[in-house]
Amino acid sequence: MTDRIMSCTEALAEALAEEMKRDETIFIIGEDLTAHDGIFGQFKGLHQGFPGRIIDTPISETAIVGAGLGAALTGMRPLVDLHFADFFTTAMDEIANQTAKIRYMFGGQVKIPMVIWAPDGGGLSAAAQHSQSLEGWFVHTPGLKIVVPSEPADVKGLIKTAVREDDPVIFFQHKKLFAQTGPVPEEEYLIPLGKGDIKREGSDITLITYSKMTYLSLEASEQLGGEGIDVEVIDLRTLKPLDFDLIAGSVKKTNNVLIVHEACLTGGFGGEIAAKIGEELFDYLDAPVTRIGARDVPIPFSPIMENFVLPQVNDIINGVKKVLNR
Repeated sequence: MTDRIMSCTEALAEALAEEMKRDETIFIIGEDLTAHDGIFGQFKGLHQGFPGRIIDTPISETAIVGAGLGAALTGMRPLVDLHFADFFTTAMDEIANQTAKIRYMFGGQVKIPMVIWAPDGGGLSAAAQHSQSLEGWFVHTPGLKIVVPSEPADVKGLIKTAVREDDPVIFFQHKKLFAQTGPVPEEEYLIPLGKGDIKREGSDITLITYSKMTYLSLEASEQLGGEGIDVEVIDLRTLKPLDFDLIAGSVKKTNNVLIVHEACLTGGFGGEIAAKIGEELFDYLDAPVTRIGARDVPIPFSPIMENFVLPQVNDIINGVKKVLNR
């Protein structure tokens, strides 16, 4: 494939333009979509190219998600822009009690081909109500699929797959990664849900991560490599479905595991991964599975305090050394 260097923002906009051209039932609904091309510029050019299919709404997440759900039930394929992942809280009934359950409750007679697109994560000094990582809530809700990409090529391949899904997908995109650049193939491609990726091969320890923490984990791994520690980095890309086969193959090779995510440590998705590894791969472990996550406090506004709360490269380095007893 021929690659170009693109940002995550550009990769998302290109993918959506291609999909909207391919399928006239796809539309985007949310706040501030046309005046500013989305809050992060992620929909640049779409309202000009697809008039009437980029729909600005009042400031009501309840109404936005409800309208998207109704459209999905009648055969459309909406992408619901939630502006910030933190605003899930105002539409939890529509998401957790309606969107996630209707196909099941109707015995499979209806489809819910809807993507809820949600910028998440901290690092922008946006304070406690605009900096959360909430993926654990929705992994715990049966009926939803959860996507958490890191690099631009994965953003494009996964959003194209997500909008073609007949089940609801929550697509988390970290706010700090919109400007992140990387190679993106020119040719058409899709990345299946439930397929992780080994971003760095290694033999001493498996580092399981996703979203922004993928980059911090790779940076930590490079530094550890200079000390003779060979780290394998797995980017999960989707949490539900989960590519546990990829995890298992790596754990059987390295026999050591560190899990890293930005969400709060307590109740975070890392606990689920650790439990599953303990249940199915215990005999392959040389040390207990260890987790790194944010401290269990609301995210502070102060950059210094925010950095203290969120995992940093040195936290990952120290975590690896702890597991390996170095």
